[in-house]
Amino acid sequence: MRIGIDVGGTNTDAVLMNGSRVVREHKEPTTLDVTTGVTSSLQAALCNSGVPTSQIDGVMIGTTHFTNAFVERDRLMEVAAIRLGLPATECLPPMVDWPADLKEAVGNHAYLCHGGNEFNGRPISPLDEREIRCVAQDMEDKGLKSAAISSVFSPVDPDMENRAAAILKAEMPDITISLSHEIGRIGLLERENAAIMNASLRELAHKIIGSFRDALMEMDIDAPFFISQNDGTLMSAELAERYPVLTFASGPTNSMRGAAFLSGIKDAVVVDLGGTTTDVGMLLHGFPREASGAMEVGGVRTNFRMPDVYSVGLGGGSIVSHNPLKIGPRSVGYELTRQGMVFGGPVLTATDVAVAGGLASIGEKQAIESLDSSLIEDSLTAIQTIVDNAVDRMRTSAKPIPVILVGGGSILVSKPVQGASEIIKPDHFAVANAVGAA
Repeated sequence: MRIGIDVGGTNTDAVLMNGSRVVREHKEPTTLDVTTGVTSSLQAALCNSGVPTSQIDGVMIGTTHFTNAFVERDRLMEVAAIRLGLPATECLPPMVDWPADLKEAVGNHAYLCHGGNEFNGRPISPLDEREIRCVAQDMEDKGLKSAAISSVFSPVDPDMENRAAAILKAEMPDITISLSHEIGRIGLLERENAAIMNASLRELAHKIIGSFRDALMEMDIDAPFFISQNDGTLMSAELAERYPVLTFASGPTNSMRGAAFLSGIKDAVVVDLGGTTTDVGMLLHGFPREASGAMEVGGVRTNFRMPDVYSVGLGGGSIVSHNPLKIGPRSVGYELTRQGMVFGGPVLTATDVAVAGGLASIGEKQAIESLDSSLIEDSLTAIQTIVDNAVDRMRTSAKPIPVILVGGGSILVSKPVQGASEIIKPDHFAVANAVGAA
């Protein structure tokens, strides 16, 4: 028996699974602190199931904690961005392409030192150990506790990054260090960005993973727990504490893995309609197609492992405005059950439109009976167009391909998707993300 949990911008979903069978599923609004919602979902997945905690073999969690923190510029550590490359690369210092507010959030502490390699592994210049010790002294003076070390062509030869890290650790034993060759690919700036991002999240990762451990202990679950990562696989909680950036795209990845598992189809387009966004990706042999180039997160280009996913601001909580008609990208998010009209709120959302159009039976329908019929029809057409365009953007040929609809927001799609050979909405589609995590 295992438990899968996925934290979305609107809902936190949980499933209890026995082998390939979903025993119990639960969906509830994501809480502001996120961790409370995870704990509640964990409890609900076990409640009334009759399964003792001793039978739980593992808990798998997909979380948006780290993505949200970086995108929102919140709870980030100040980072010493140390690059080994002088006398080369001086014209493009670390964080040169970062938004100003994000650069300020991580302290904008950049250090250029000698070292680095040519593409063939030949040193640009020797590593200057005295320079690294001077950096350590300056970091100590500034109270910095996290460092990101990047060296030119370190994926070819990581020796200088490792040596610099050893010197820093000897000078500052309590420091946390992120090495670029362990996270990113060849491109220097994108790889360096990924290391800095990772370093800024290390303290938060320690707190969040610790809170998950505490929640499991409170429920007497003595089972290993894992965090889902960007490529559709799992990593240990200890590894997640060290590499939090590898969880950034775990949400859509979980949904795609869950869609493949629930439908039995390994090659398809997956459309995951959540409460806040719609994520569209390609399944190849049951796993998400990996992005081949640099990806942007929070305005910063990176090149670590990420799925090739196209996201649009469309979900069940998307705000619908008219004159002119506009669906999203703004969303009421996890406040849908308080803000949506069918729940007694003042805001017209995509869920209200779906209920008014007869696509769903949620909340109090009389609350939206006064909506103009043309507004409902035009809104549903606009929603369908957004989904059609997103699917078309992800396809690599004109050949029709199966489309799998998952996520609670999939009630918004009322017509066949253009270019689809068939439309599949599998059992437990609303919690496919949690199934994917499990």
